[in-house]
Amino acid sequence: MKNGATVWLPYPSELIPGLPDGFTYGHWDGSGPLPGDPGEVRFLVGPPTPAAGGLLGGVLPHMGRLEVLQLLSSGYDYAMPLLNDVPPGTRLVTARGVHRDATAELAVTLLLALCRGIDRFVTRQAEEHWSPEPRTTLVGKRVLIIGYGAVGQAVAARLDAFRCEPVIVARSERTTPAGHVHGAAQLSALLPTVDAVVLCAPLTEWTRGMFDAEALALLKDGALLVNVARGELLDTGAVVREVRGGRLRVALDVTDPEPLPVGHPLWNLPGALITPHVAAFTDAFPAMSAQFLGEQLRRYARGEELDNVVLTTPAGSLGGERAA
Repeated sequence: MKNGATVWLPYPSELIPGLPDGFTYGHWDGSGPLPGDPGEVRFLVGPPTPAAGGLLGGVLPHMGRLEVLQLLSSGYDYAMPLLNDVPPGTRLVTARGVHRDATAELAVTLLLALCRGIDRFVTRQAEEHWSPEPRTTLVGKRVLIIGYGAVGQAVAARLDAFRCEPVIVARSERTTPAGHVHGAAQLSALLPTVDAVVLCAPLTEWTRGMFDAEALALLKDGALLVNVARGELLDTGAVVREVRGGRLRVALDVTDPEPLPVGHPLWNLPGALITPHVAAFTDAFPAMSAQFLGEQLRRYARGEELDNVVLTTPAGSLGGERAA
């Protein structure tokens, strides 16, 4: 037990079940003044917001005793540039799995919306225009899922119910209890064979820009593309050209740039459905993340390994990106 260690949480401590005794808890969600001296903090939980990177950048340089930087996101690409400002030996930890169900739910919702033309019908509703038209269905379609972590697995499981054929691609080829996972080297051969793509992969050196103009051109006419991962997986300019030309339709919960600026063509482009990075943020998220944090802090108090440690900072500077 690290008696007296200071822990900063994004929720009031009384809302997190089973917090261990012996710690000094502060409440900091990025929206108000700091709850104390950042130089005393040993365990910091990042605010649960897409703006967490900027908020963390303001406090980490002052946390010379930090041991654990716990993110409440599955991805950690935005935290990598900040690690030059934390002490050697700091553990960077994600909340992998906490967002799984909510993110998979939105991914499938967006895919269904594209299939059934919900975006078009909503526009016609605003115009009070009754115009029935036949739409496509997921039944019998091949859906390529990029990334087979917690979210990718949850998307694949949900798509089984729609009688379509999930096709999985991850960095390395392997066989799992749920079926075969194709390797990245097979991606180009698979793209012309699928009807839809769902991006669930983390942002890494491998995935950044993986869907550029060349990759998008391999998709068949009328293909659907959903992104609930990171905007930087896509070449935004190439996406705009393909959608504007009517060849592809897309649903994006994440964009590059993000937030999507006023006047960007994606806002009003027919065939593009935009949600503002909301996949993980549901009414279930506070309770699920609080339960996760309680479990993590009990492990920390007992000196046990934390779940989802992705790296420990070495002596000296640290930069760049690491694969998830």
